[in-house]
Amino acid sequence: MKLENISIIMVGTTHPGNIGAAARAMNNMSIKNLVMVSPKCPVGEVAYARASGAHVILDQRHTVETLEEAIQDCELVIGSTARIRSLSWPELSPTEMAKKTWSLNDESHVAIVFGREHSGLTNEELQLCNYMVNIPTNPDFSSLNVASAIQVLCYEVYKTLGEGKTVEIVAPGEPSATSFDLEGYFEHLERVLIGTGYLNADNPRQLLQRLRRLYQRANLSKNEVNILRGILSSVEKPKKH
Repeated sequence: MKLENISIIMVGTTHPGNIGAAARAMNNMSIKNLVMVSPKCPVGEVAYARASGAHVILDQRHTVETLEEAIQDCELVIGSTARIRSLSWPELSPTEMAKKTWSLNDESHVAIVFGREHSGLTNEELQLCNYMVNIPTNPDFSSLNVASAIQVLCYEVYKTLGEGKTVEIVAPGEPSATSFDLEGYFEHLERVLIGTGYLNADNPRQLLQRLRRLYQRANLSKNEVNILRGILSSVEKPKKH
């Protein structure tokens, strides 16, 4: 894994100072890629002042409208969250997150996603992630500023780089499925399940969420996703007797 293949993604950020502070935190740890998803504030004088010289990160930031667009080329997507969720999701500690990141080969891309200051990531956004990461804090005062959270996780990634000899690096092999590949599969799966009557489109309950969790856990390759989609296509178009 290369540092230049790691992106920090901020979703729906409302305060420019947090964007600048995040850029400063990233620059401290040599992580340069900042992606803003539908920001709710301008990136102007306040952000640049809080960046304290990390202007290149703000200058080269990318802005997109949706999280799906931000992560479409990523093989590993990790969502930062402090909230207890009604549906459990594969979870990593900050140290485990860093080791998981560095276990990937140099061709892989990783996104670490941070939500809104007041509410974090939605459940729908979390379902786009392979894992969630939670930073342990004082249970009596667990509120952590988004830029501070970015600092902590960037530090863990950078620290593990220095301890790289302890991390087993995966050799280049069959390419992993990207977020774009998986979203295409999930859409295809939902369509087929509705078509066969197995899934009630008006009352899906948590079936699709549980299926997402199952497949996210499997770390599918591109070829495996293609095989699964081929099976779905055979269900959609059965051979005539």
